[in-house]
Amino acid sequence: MDDNKDKRREEIFSEKVQAGKRTYFFDVKATRTNDYYLTITESKRRYKDDEFVYEKHKLFLYKEDFHKFVKALNSTVDHIKEKLMPEIDFEEIEREDENH
Repeated sequence: MDDNKDKRREEIFSEKVQAGKRTYFFDVKATRTNDYYLTITESKRRYKDDEFVYEKHKLFLYKEDFHKFVKALNSTVDHIKEKLMPEIDFEEIEREDENH
């Protein structure tokens, strides 16, 4: 039974995004009934009490909300790019990021 529990907690797929002092983890996990969900974790490196510590925040996203989440995220990013910061060349930023 312990082997089964370990398999449930095991990540099926993981993607890591480095962003300065922050790291984002996109992890696919499975429930006991093999239903999949996504966890999005933000990890921030902080200096506290003469040592580095990692502060983590986690979101759980379930299949019934994937479409709504992606739609809202894309809409929000598009609004920032097109309405709030139209002078910024986001394609150039993406090219620079790919070259690093």
